[in-house]
Amino acid sequence: MDFRHVTTWIFDLDNTLYAPEVQLFAQIERRMTAYVMRALGVTEPEAHRLRKHYWREHGTTLAGLMAEHGVEPLPYLRDVHDIDFSVLTPDPDLAARIRALPGRKIVHTNADSAYAARVLEHRGLMVFDAIHGVEEVDFHPKPDARAYAAVLAAEGFDPTRAAMFEDDPRNLAVPHRLGMRTILVGCGRHGPDELAQDRPHDPHVQHHTLDLCAFLGGLAPDGRRDMI
Repeated sequence: MDFRHVTTWIFDLDNTLYAPEVQLFAQIERRMTAYVMRALGVTEPEAHRLRKHYWREHGTTLAGLMAEHGVEPLPYLRDVHDIDFSVLTPDPDLAARIRALPGRKIVHTNADSAYAARVLEHRGLMVFDAIHGVEEVDFHPKPDARAYAAVLAAEGFDPTRAAMFEDDPRNLAVPHRLGMRTILVGCGRHGPDELAQDRPHDPHVQHHTLDLCAFLGGLAPDGRRDMI
């Protein structure tokens, strides 16, 4: 599948621009569970259950807390992102490959933009033209169509000339419907063995890779790539 037409490259952040194995998001999950416990006065098992329920039903734990309990987003975001970033290491090869992409490079994350900037700094990936965190999209998280519409309105790009990289398959459905190239990074909802065996994915996932750097390295200078 050809990428030569792509002039806007959109990347998720967590577990996309760093490997899940570093367990950065695991720190956030622990803090989210603790926050739910305090905010709702529930036990740890119930907080863990609710966190997963809100993620499934609302896109993120925060969206569920806002919708169902009126939780204020900014104190929550500051708390759950107060983590140890030292587990992240710079990736100059990935930085070079993102920088070499023809056109505009954007981060679109369900986290806040201040947290995203810290992750990018620790990864040596300060090569993006814009960061759109959840506050920039009026706290509508992916996969809510309003999140993508807000980024599209702010950036003014043609979605049929864009590509989106995500670790969560459900977050690629709207981009695919808009005409973007869609790339699943990592295992998604499945294990690495299943992915390696070309397990079928949802039709809105056009490409999948376990190695983002290698995938980008396979793009020619003009953005061309053979069908995967």
